[in-house]
Amino acid sequence: MRASLASSIAVTCATVLALPVSLAAPAAAVVPSALGLPPAATALPPAPELPGATQSLPLEPLGGTDRSMGGGADDADARGLTRRDVRPFSLVGVVWDDPTAVLHGTVQVRTRAIGGGAWSEWQDVETHNEEHGADPDTAEGAGRALKGSTAPLWVGDSDGVEIRVQGEEALPEGLRLELVDPGGDQATDAATDAAPTAAGAAGAPGAPGVAAAAMAWTRTTAASAALVGLSAAEAAVSGVNAQLAPYGAAWIPALSKEATELTFPHLPVEQEGMAAPEVKVPAAEAQDSAYVPAAAAAKPYIGPRPKIITRKGWGADERLREKGFVYTKSIKTAFVHHSATGNNYTCRQAPSVLRSIYRYHVKSSGWRDFGYNFAVDKCGNIYEGRAGGVAKPVLGAHTLGFNTNSMGIAVLGTFSKSTPPAAAVTAVARLTAWKLGLHGVNPKGTSYLVSGGGNLYKKGKKVRFNAIAGHRDGFATECPGARLYGKLGTARVSSAKYQGRR
Repeated sequence: MRASLASSIAVTCATVLALPVSLAAPAAAVVPSALGLPPAATALPPAPELPGATQSLPLEPLGGTDRSMGGGADDADARGLTRRDVRPFSLVGVVWDDPTAVLHGTVQVRTRAIGGGAWSEWQDVETHNEEHGADPDTAEGAGRALKGSTAPLWVGDSDGVEIRVQGEEALPEGLRLELVDPGGDQATDAATDAAPTAAGAAGAPGAPGVAAAAMAWTRTTAASAALVGLSAAEAAVSGVNAQLAPYGAAWIPALSKEATELTFPHLPVEQEGMAAPEVKVPAAEAQDSAYVPAAAAAKPYIGPRPKIITRKGWGADERLREKGFVYTKSIKTAFVHHSATGNNYTCRQAPSVLRSIYRYHVKSSGWRDFGYNFAVDKCGNIYEGRAGGVAKPVLGAHTLGFNTNSMGIAVLGTFSKSTPPAAAVTAVARLTAWKLGLHGVNPKGTSYLVSGGGNLYKKGKKVRFNAIAGHRDGFATECPGARLYGKLGTARVSSAKYQGRR
């Protein structure tokens, strides 16, 4: 029995020691286990059984009997599809060939729920989506795969669709209906349920047990990466958060303000040569590039780190996005958006909504990854968005013209006429208190950004923004909806208080 046990231990140790060096946590990434790390990666819920899929259907001219929205005098400004059976999907959108073309008109869909056979009422799809996306002069913004697109709309599990598009003028060429299946539902209870937060007395530098915890951390992260069977792309995405959570973790745990400040020296430091407007860092190198601005180091006005559900936690398929990560230099402003996907989802469906938007952004619209840096659902859950590390200045594709030195937060839903839940507004405040704090930014302050070009500010113009701004502040758009925009003042005040400011 003892011989067998000794043999097992030897095999286990040999396995850990044989792991690739690239999967080991950086030596500087010392995060005591007392700071609320999530469970071992082997306890994660199973990944979605289905990888997801997109059906792309070309729209056809509608005859007089099919055009019930009124409008133009000829069939050239009306496209659509009559009722038909399709493979299961949960999210819809319309794309077209020229990303610079604008769809001036109305898009409406109705869908049939799986199993029930009942058709929904006509639902409007937000047509003005050009204000989202990468800045024009970036590699992503000039990509040949880019397409024009409407905002996506979440409709739930469906297997029938009908669509009508009525133009106020000539419609863009190549209109197609995109039907997105997010893949099989993931058991996300472990990620979306409340995670334990760190106790206020999480320890201090030099406290007994910290060195041992650091040693266990290094071994655990390396072992976890192998035991969970992460692909190279998954290991890279998880690795850039390795200072905050184990490889393959479904979430990054919340910390108290004191514990957050304790871990601050271990958060990622700006690498020499990292400069705006964009720096593309290979995935393997990104694990060693950290960012700790001098402004934040001088005075730790940093809010307590909130719990953040990782890309692994919401089931992102890392094979979809482009390889490597792209960074900007700093984070000066947080732009708040609504996803305009509608409010007809439950919080347990939020991971599916995210997987659908992700696939729509990448496969349908031609972006390199999920556009927003973070997302927030109606229950106040916070999700990692674009890959590259939640504590790092990842360059997003959310506020056309002002993606450099900013971050984008999408609140899932449509808030033009609906009031955003208080939990969502609080989540925005908590997230910005932490992330802006890492960069020495006062949430009630202002910062200047240089426009990369848009319909409100010409390229090269310096524009002053609130540290927590709405998308409409940088582009002539309705986003983030009048009701959510009206709550940003509350978010600024709350965020500053979380940082410990008056």
